[in-house]
Amino acid sequence: LCVPAVPVLFKQALENTDVEEGKSVSLCCELTKADATVVWKKGGATLQASAKYEMKQKGTVAELVIHNAEPEDA
Repeated sequence: LCVPAVPVLFKQALENTDVEEGKSVSLCCELTKADATVVWKKGGATLQASAKYEMKQKGTVAELVIHNAEPEDA
């Protein structure tokens, strides 16, 4: 018996968020499958965890925290 893989979908997509320059902002999305691999990108570049970008994931919720936000982070 072959069971096709169920794709991971967004239950709740990202929303536009305004933040003051220099502050931190949190972007969250909810997935249909717990602990699915999430890759955060800006344009075509994959973001890596650093002092600027913090990635968190718990169950079906994935979060990207951008510290010291700048206009270039739009």
